[in-house]
Amino acid sequence: MAYIPLQIPPGVYKNGTDYQSKGRWNYSNLVRWFEGTIRPIGGWRKRTETQLTGSARGLINWRDNNNNRRIAIGTHSKLYALSESNTLTDITPSSFVVGDADAVLKIGYGYSTYGSFAYGVPRPDIGAYSPATTWSLDTWGEYLVGCSTKDGRLVEWQLNTSNDAVAITNAPTSCTGLIVTQERFLFALGASGNPRKIAWSDQENNTVWTAAATNQAGDFELTTIGSLMCAKRIRGATILFTDVDVHTATYIGPPYVYSFERIGSSCGVISKQAVAATDSSCIWMSQSGFWLFDGFVKPLQSDVGDYVFTNLNTTQASKIYAIHLSAYGEIWWFYPSSGSNEVDSYVSYNYRENHWAVGTLARSCGTDRGIFSNPIMVSPDGYVYEHEVGNAYDSQTIFAESGPVELGAGDRVLSLNGLVPDEKTLGDVKARFSTKFYPTGTKFDYGPYTMANPTSFRITGRQIAVKIEGNTLSDWRLGTIRFDGKAGSLR
Repeated sequence: MAYIPLQIPPGVYKNGTDYQSKGRWNYSNLVRWFEGTIRPIGGWRKRTETQLTGSARGLINWRDNNNNRRIAIGTHSKLYALSESNTLTDITPSSFVVGDADAVLKIGYGYSTYGSFAYGVPRPDIGAYSPATTWSLDTWGEYLVGCSTKDGRLVEWQLNTSNDAVAITNAPTSCTGLIVTQERFLFALGASGNPRKIAWSDQENNTVWTAAATNQAGDFELTTIGSLMCAKRIRGATILFTDVDVHTATYIGPPYVYSFERIGSSCGVISKQAVAATDSSCIWMSQSGFWLFDGFVKPLQSDVGDYVFTNLNTTQASKIYAIHLSAYGEIWWFYPSSGSNEVDSYVSYNYRENHWAVGTLARSCGTDRGIFSNPIMVSPDGYVYEHEVGNAYDSQTIFAESGPVELGAGDRVLSLNGLVPDEKTLGDVKARFSTKFYPTGTKFDYGPYTMANPTSFRITGRQIAVKIEGNTLSDWRLGTIRFDGKAGSLR
């Protein structure tokens, strides 16, 4: 009897109906497709047992001039420094304005007059929205600079653990963020409370902010209806994101210092942390989907956009955080699902191989490997973790589940008598199956079956769905599964 290969392309397709995902993986959790195999993402372990105070919404790591590795983490109520030996120091600036752990949208009960709208009908968008407090963090040479959206001051920490971060002299206040450009200017975003204004310090001097003939300090107000959200450095430019459009800032020297150009409309970033940068491109999440800048702004086709945006708690969208995992060519967005006020889910995009994955994992901020051997992330309950290390997953199930597969049988009923697995280590993966005769018909479940060589069973159906569950104690790999089966008569 001929073997029938289960040839499913890498990545998840989860738009529309289940039958639209025919021949594709339809759901996943904590797995990735990489270099031709399905495999688990790396596990995680706590870096420190000390719990942070507040909800962490910003993280950066860097090396100082003495080659010491450092981490800074901003929560809605604190700013912390974490040494490479895991010493945690509170460096919160004096008179810091404590922010908001959660976003608040005042359009529900108690916000309008009694009886103004029909019961059960969503209120119109006329209420006040207060986003969750986030941090933008960067380095000024070896020093840390940062800005909390609630506090609004640009602060600097000069590495002395006996001293707190302090407000930068002469810098504008009531800002929404900052970035240090490649030319060594410090940009203040939303400067002085103007949501469209960018102010910058003199080159190499972040205490000079008043423009004069003897310096290169200056400011500019973007022509936009949006509000500045964040900025990213890429090769040759600084990319500025508002909530409705995208602009570039290009250094041109005195007297104007920087030129500004809008490069994309109706594609603004959904949160202040929802964009990740590679060497020469940016990828971000917008209210209108996913977008890419690689010289031109363009929509990024997503195989899971329908699922993600249906599953998103839009009130808490300000908590969305993007992390670049360069070892695998992935961008991960952590977001709060519709049933949660806190980040509990993720969507990832592999830009090297052009496919997507989804799953559940609660991480409120993080950063890529490079300075440290592994990515660093923080959970919503305030613990710092190393990722992509070991095989510990906090009892989560690791799986990939397909949509309906017809295995080339068309409308004919398929009878399967077993399979031949292609595993790195036989027995690390279990398989479950479900069959239907029609897309909305009764589902029949089978398994789980621990993979053997061969694995024997007997199932029948016009379409079959496969669920692969991986061992959480091993770094397993799964290649192509081949079924022992044949197509029968029409039914």
